[in-house]
Amino acid sequence: MENINALQEMDDFSRELLLLFFIVKNNDTPLSKELFTDVNWDLFLQYVEHHRLYPIVYKTLKQVNSSTIPYYVMNTLSSWYKKNTFQMLLLNAEMEQVSILFSQRGIKALFLKGPVLAYDLYLDLTMRTSKDLDILVKIEDLEHVNQLLLNHGYVRDDYTRTVLDDWKWKNHHIEYAHPQKGISLEIHWRLHPGPGKEPTFLELWKRKRISPINHKPVYFLNREDLFVYLIAHGARHGWFRLRWLTDLNQMIKQDLNWREVNDLLKKFNYQHLGGQVFILLSRLLGTPIPVEMKPFSLGKRSINLAKKVMPFINQLENLHSENLPGEILLSFNKYLYELMTLKQKCFYYYGFLFPVPEDTEILALPKKLHFLYFPLRPFLWIWKKNIRAER
Repeated sequence: MENINALQEMDDFSRELLLLFFIVKNNDTPLSKELFTDVNWDLFLQYVEHHRLYPIVYKTLKQVNSSTIPYYVMNTLSSWYKKNTFQMLLLNAEMEQVSILFSQRGIKALFLKGPVLAYDLYLDLTMRTSKDLDILVKIEDLEHVNQLLLNHGYVRDDYTRTVLDDWKWKNHHIEYAHPQKGISLEIHWRLHPGPGKEPTFLELWKRKRISPINHKPVYFLNREDLFVYLIAHGARHGWFRLRWLTDLNQMIKQDLNWREVNDLLKKFNYQHLGGQVFILLSRLLGTPIPVEMKPFSLGKRSINLAKKVMPFINQLENLHSENLPGEILLSFNKYLYELMTLKQKCFYYYGFLFPVPEDTEILALPKKLHFLYFPLRPFLWIWKKNIRAER
């Protein structure tokens, strides 16, 4: 218990969450029976499910011969593990089919996470969870990809409405679902929402790898590109799932070119994100910080950002839920603002001046006159405010 108690200084995390950290950190070593006394197992299961770590937890606890772990706990973990196994096998099969479909039509595609990431990290598809497939394509191929997916039974989620094609830089993916197969896809034309610096598709394509788990070629990011992508992705989501930190912890055990990682972080202005993640990994999972990364982890901005996400990790809340409590939503929005570079903050405020779909409902203009929504935006905003007040 000495090691787990040493973590008690982490923002008053519950014993059950600390136990989860301890299991993830020591998943390849025998665990003492004393760890499992005085545990609220229902709360522990909530943390395991929320952080999407049931494959690791199940395989680790299955090796523990302890009567202190209730039967229903292992039964629940087993059920989640089996369900995830079927899900990953289904996604892997669909991943290969989609890759073949795109390749036959001359469309280059890079798979970002899903089965390729699970196997790359663990040499085992079942050791990581995924709810969908994330696929990066060139923006020029979007229309072709859209038609292909619609022809093959996918349904597009048209939640994105824009006036002047600002979706190209504000957003970064379109969602599709296959009703019969029960599979979801996210087609990306950017790695992250804009604006922001990131590698071009062709740069990533030149450095791509081929997944070893498929009969036909399936391409995914090279190790350093993937590492930096996962850092920015997790930071943007406030690290509210421990799974994302676990992915990076696992990657650090592999042979990474730290000089290249260092260069990529600097090139895309991610130094503060790199520092944040290594502080979190070191503090939560005991991950050694590589010498090349230590300067990033000493920055005041990185330290502050690491402190900001500690409550998100502890709260059992999906930060993208529509029903997110107001206080947490406010904290998350403030955190996202602090992630931004100066240029991104300028674009953020510029976005308030940019026309939105609701403007066209108040004042319909022909498409060739849509540029007039810019000077009219303040008046339309006042109009909308008055209408809401009257209601």
